[in-house]
Order: sequence, then C-alpha cells, then structure tokens
Amino acid sequence: MHSPEPVPVAAVASRRAEATRWIAGLHDELTSFFGRLDRGGTFIEDRWERPGGGGGVARVMTDGVTFEKAGIIRSDVMGELPELAARRLGGRGAAVGATHFFATGVSLVVHPRSPKLPTVHLNVRYFDLTDDAGHLTDSWFGGGTDVTPFYPHEEDPRTFHLALKAMCDRHHTGFYPTFKTWCDEYFVNAHRDNEARGCGGIFFDHLRADDPAYGLDYDATKAFVSDVARVLRQAYEPIVDRRRDERFSEAEREFQLVRRGRYVEFNLVHDRGTTFGLQTNARVESVLMSLPPLAMWQYAPRYSPESFEARLLRLLEPRDWATDVAGA
Repeated sequence: MHSPEPVPVAAVASRRAEATRWIAGLHDELTSFFGRLDRGGTFIEDRWERPGGGGGVARVMTDGVTFEKAGIIRSDVMGELPELAARRLGGRGAAVGATHFFATGVSLVVHPRSPKLPTVHLNVRYFDLTDDAGHLTDSWFGGGTDVTPFYPHEEDPRTFHLALKAMCDRHHTGFYPTFKTWCDEYFVNAHRDNEARGCGGIFFDHLRADDPAYGLDYDATKAFVSDVARVLRQAYEPIVDRRRDERFSEAEREFQLVRRGRYVEFNLVHDRGTTFGLQTNARVESVLMSLPPLAMWQYAPRYSPESFEARLLRLLEPRDWATDVAGA
C-alpha cells in the first residue's frame, strides 16, 4: 500500500478545514444545478449533528417537476473508528492504540418522475486516519457516478460514458478504463446472480496522492475529484433535456418501480456508504436518503424476449459504452 505524503500534525487540522470548505462549495453547486434542471421544484434543507463528532446538511426535493425525489447531502464526521469499520475500510490505521477518522463528502441520488429518464447517483469524498497523537496514518479520496436507466435507450448510457471518459482523460488516461471496470464490478446485486444495478459509470476508492500508478500530487488528485463532482453537466443534463417530455405508459411506470426495488436491494445489502454510516452512528435519515419514494417487488416476473423490459435487462450487461462495443 502506498504511503500518503508526510503531513505534520499541525497541518492535519488545516487540511481538514480546507476539505470541509471544498465539499460545502460542491454541495452548493450541485444543489443549484439540480434545482435548475428540475424546472420548478425546491430543496428543503435539514441540518443535523452526529453524536461523537461532526454532522451534515441534507437538501431534499420531493415531488418536483422533473424529479420525484432528489437528495443531495454533505457531511463532515469524525471520531474513533470501530474495529469492524476499520477492517472494512481498507486503510492504514494506528500501529498501536485507537484509530481516529475524519471524513467529508457530498453524495446525491436523483430519482426522476418519468421512467424514460434514468436515476443518477454521484458522490465524492475525502477520508483520513490518525493515531491517538494526531499523526496522519493514511488519507485518500473516493467517489464516482453511475446511471440507472429504466427504459432501453442505448443513446443515454453512451452519452453518459463518453462524457465520463473525456473528463477522466483530461487528468489521466488510466482513470476511465480502471474506474469503469471497478464500477461494473461493484454495482451488482450479488444475491441476484450478479445482476447489474444499471449501466455503470466510474467508481474509485483509496485514491491517494502520489499514487505511482498515476503520478498525481494532492492538488492534482483533488482537481480530478472536483471534476467528477461537476461532470453531470455534460453526462446527465443532455439526457434529461432529451427525455423529459417523452410520454410513458402505465406498464413503463410499473417496471420503473420494479427496477427501483432492485436499487433499494443494492443500497441496503451491498453499498459501502450505507454500511459505514450505520456502523458509525450516522443519522439514519441521511444514510437512507438514497432510497426512492416509491418502489415495487413483484414475485418472479417474466418478460417476453422482445419486450422493452427484456431489452432493458440486456442493456444492463457491461459493455464498452465509450466505443459502443458489446462487452464479452
């Protein structure tokens, strides 16, 4: 495991404060972006404090014009890391004594009203670990974004992935292929024979400054993560503008609710952020903000091979969307 750049004890607090301001700025940008994209809905803000250290700000739009629910939340949390959570994190904790953590990030999940529009998820975060004396033992960035369609428009995931690849390539040509593969492997319901949640995107964790695989320093790594937070202007807005006025049937709406049920299953069973939040005494309403307002579970549904439902399920199979070549 690559060691983080040396950071004096006195500089740890300064870095954390700067990271908090950075995340707050991204939170404001994303709130403004989705408020404009909805064309009429408004966000309600809810501030909370976490027992043990830190807190956050949740902004949620319900019953918007375009979006049935949109949640954008930022948090700054800190404290002693439980042993189970420390093992799951994969970071380098204290050699002796307790490991303390600091995490700040912004996360969003947007559930459109129309089944012709895909759900989108995005998050970026900074995480560090210290020992009892305040010495930094590890630090990294994580995040990603992915798209979950409910109707088989092939053009939409292609738009999404082309924008992600262009953004990633500006920083390092190794980012997109590596992080796309990671996303394809992560966002699956293993309990449903590895069924994909959606059409993927990018996902990364433990992205450290001066990682020899990429050669980016702290500022350059942070600049990439900032661009991840802003990429939906190119990756998602064109899809919304293309699909927002399309008509849909009751059958298409029902299938949207069934697929939302699979989304719920992933977030409750497999999602790392949900697990970490529940293990570190985070606010439950914020941890479960990603869940849709409505979902459905049918018993063993079957679809004819040429139905739109079956075509959507085939669309979820991983492929090289940036060149539109079906995956193996």
